[in-house]
Amino acid sequence: MTDRSAEKSLFSLAQIQHLMRVEFSRAQRYGYPIACLMIAVDRLGHLRDMYGYEAKEVIIDSLVDLLKSATRNSDFLGRMADDRLLAVVPHTGPSGIRSLSRRLVNQVHQLDFDSDGRRIPITVAIGGSYDGSDEGGESTDQRTMFFDTLLQASEEALDEAVAAGGDRVVFLTPAEMGGAGSGS
Repeated sequence: MTDRSAEKSLFSLAQIQHLMRVEFSRAQRYGYPIACLMIAVDRLGHLRDMYGYEAKEVIIDSLVDLLKSATRNSDFLGRMADDRLLAVVPHTGPSGIRSLSRRLVNQVHQLDFDSDGRRIPITVAIGGSYDGSDEGGESTDQRTMFFDTLLQASEEALDEAVAAGGDRVVFLTPAEMGGAGSGS
């Protein structure tokens, strides 16, 4: 963990990817659903340029605090490259992860970030994916067999959310990759 990540109990890039692989294998073996969310603060580079590196870290720290309060102790949170965050959410199927994502987008609007007495609005883009299981963990025809595919689907969904202007959630199942996702 980096020093800042350690303060916020985030896993490093290598740690979160390892944990996701392990949890994905468990989900496959024991037949429960698993989902992941890739989260990026909209215009973070622009905000850093305007308000400084410390402001960027305050924004990320606020988002981490929000994620920790919105997720369970059994969920895993990590910091990815380019200041993106990854949430690995085991035992959660499509409706649960969509509900969590919508709640996160709405709660981010309530984050306070002020500079020189002006409130700076913060928004996020979220790309989500789930393994193709239903809420009860029952396999469907679309269940993916590979962790990397699940992660790639979340990254593609995040790219779509960012390209659409941010402040939104886009989901892709691994079976939908390369095509249009389903926004929420």
